[in-house]
Amino acid sequence: MKDLLLITPPFTQLNTPYPATAYIKGFLNTKNISSFQMDLGIEVILELFSKEGIQKIFSKNIDIQNISENSQRIFTLRNEYIKTIDQVISFLQGKTPTLARQICSMNFLPEASRFNQLDDMEFAFGNMGLQDKAKHLATLYLEDLSDYIVENVDSDFGFSRYAERLGKSANSFDELYSKISGSHTFIDEFTLKILKEKLNVVQPKLVCFSIPFPGNLYSAFRSAKFIKENYPHIKTAMGGGFPNTELREVKDKRVFEFFDFITLDDGEVPLELLYENVCRSERSEESQFKRTFLIENEEVTYKNNSKKHDYKQSEIGTPDYTDLQLDKYISVIEIANPMHSLWSDGRWNKLTMAHGCYWGKCTFCDISLDYIKIYEPISAKILVDRMEELIRTTGETGFHFVDEAAPPALMREVALEILRRNLVVTWWTNIRFEKSFTKDLCFLLKLSGCVAVSGGLEVASDRLLKLIDKGISVEQVAKVTRNFTEAGIMIHAYLMYGYPTQTIQETVDSLEMVRQLFEMGILQSAFWHQFAMTAHSPVGINPEEFGVTPIKQEILFANNDIDFIDKTGIDHGKFSFGLKKSLFNYMHGINFELRLQEWFDFKIPRTTIHPDYIHDCLLEDEDFKFKGNSKVIFLTKNVIAENRIKTKKKYIYPYTKITVHLKTNILSIDLEQEHAEWLMKTFKENALDQSKKITLQQLKDNFEESLEDFELFWFSKPIQQLKENGVILSL
Repeated sequence: MKDLLLITPPFTQLNTPYPATAYIKGFLNTKNISSFQMDLGIEVILELFSKEGIQKIFSKNIDIQNISENSQRIFTLRNEYIKTIDQVISFLQGKTPTLARQICSMNFLPEASRFNQLDDMEFAFGNMGLQDKAKHLATLYLEDLSDYIVENVDSDFGFSRYAERLGKSANSFDELYSKISGSHTFIDEFTLKILKEKLNVVQPKLVCFSIPFPGNLYSAFRSAKFIKENYPHIKTAMGGGFPNTELREVKDKRVFEFFDFITLDDGEVPLELLYENVCRSERSEESQFKRTFLIENEEVTYKNNSKKHDYKQSEIGTPDYTDLQLDKYISVIEIANPMHSLWSDGRWNKLTMAHGCYWGKCTFCDISLDYIKIYEPISAKILVDRMEELIRTTGETGFHFVDEAAPPALMREVALEILRRNLVVTWWTNIRFEKSFTKDLCFLLKLSGCVAVSGGLEVASDRLLKLIDKGISVEQVAKVTRNFTEAGIMIHAYLMYGYPTQTIQETVDSLEMVRQLFEMGILQSAFWHQFAMTAHSPVGINPEEFGVTPIKQEILFANNDIDFIDKTGIDHGKFSFGLKKSLFNYMHGINFELRLQEWFDFKIPRTTIHPDYIHDCLLEDEDFKFKGNSKVIFLTKNVIAENRIKTKKKYIYPYTKITVHLKTNILSIDLEQEHAEWLMKTFKENALDQSKKITLQQLKDNFEESLEDFELFWFSKPIQQLKENGVILSL
């Protein structure tokens, strides 16, 4: 028996739990509030995609003559699907890796239309390992089954969303209310069966639904309705990304037939107060609430009468993944691109380096809301403490920092702390393409276990980047992505089209920029999305300043995405297919030579971007500027110094040979003996494990106490070799 049951409703991710309930449970632990959490989505998926679940799918009555040819094939092969499904799921859970050989034999899995793309992608398999190829084939197999479900059983189904359209821009509650009031769907039967079993075991007093996306909304309401009808003594609450952005103006009383409370923004204090109101027998005369909607005097009321302050990020505890079935998540690979697969392949512990965004200016972003506006970083020591605790509790060493944009300075400190503790971890995060990401910083991040970063290039046009107030240029992005790539870190770019006042020429030129970035090999993955105007962004708040006219609607339920008319009158949606098709090819390293016109079935203008634009951005002279405030990091421990003598024309030259054993090679340099002695002493005094930081100016002052001309020494060829190999980093 627990006081609170925390639920992520269907569906989010197959490979790893959405972290919101783990964050909340970690906080509740610090307050000794008992709770149980569940990812209802993965539990439904596992029951649906099991032998018994697939049998139920194929037992649904269908008219075989009136379904698509693809569905006819899948139905005809139904016994093959029923026979193989449990083995495929077990393989994708990492439990039966030997099945990969069977899957890759191409005579084990039944194949329907999703496998048609294999001919186009056969080239990629040569670069994929056996396990990855098998995962990709098994993913296509599951997607075939999903297509069958959508066409013949439940049209709202999707692996990472359910009935998403009902939650998108739902200014009125009518359609969603009608759906909830209707009969159960096929997926509902699975969802409510599992929910009932959990409610009977946990016996909570308060059930809290974390709803990150529109695709979780319907199932949350359906589950809340079930609770109200069958467990009327249990209170229900809703929080998370969807209500935080969409339900800030909710007025429809019918919403509260299902939920007693809706909380906004950071959930710790609102939930702590709900616990006190619902679960404690002793309460003050006036109930205290923080950013909470409820029904009072038969009206929807927003209560924020508590004087309790939100907790600092250092006070909210370590995320707790207890109760979640971590060994049952499914790793899938949708396309043969190593960077793209990070979102769906592997189990990642999710953490945040900083609350909010340190930039907080992008005009398309919800910068008026607290989750972006309030910026609060966490110390590197606390972050790495939490990483170590999660490694102990979950057994996983993979981390995804889910920041709006991780701060470069904090990333540096986290990397150094990881290296000081000799931790072996793998991590990735979201960034801005800051000029702070120098070659040296990228190399340091790689040494600490960073394998990938994702960031917003948005519209690859300097005029529009300035209008967006992104604070970057295309040239800067090219240099930063080059630095990451050369360090061995993969890059994913978020791309946007249809931004207000964007012309057709700018869309074409943006695609050409992206083509060149991929052709140069400094971008590994990307995704195009069409601009959406949100109510809490600068564009949504002041649309007239950006040349758009919003289409006003009465808000009774959700309010985020706003329909609008762009004064340019351009139908940006028609570019969607061509942009995405070209990107699919570029991500697989092919068809760079095709004219941009080839991707579109309508006439587009020629690009105005020079074919070598990105190449020329990367041409630069060696930087021999002395930057005295740079922090200097000495990363090597495996150094051997040998004094030697060189003889030339009767002259004897003493020198020191310094040998550095790197992981993959041996580096040797020759220095004058007194320079070598100073360098070896400096290595020892500034070893990484001493957590001591020294600036380049301090290094110069120290050098010139006994030696001369530090710059000549610092920019000499031997020291440059040490810097190029990451033995010395200047950040």
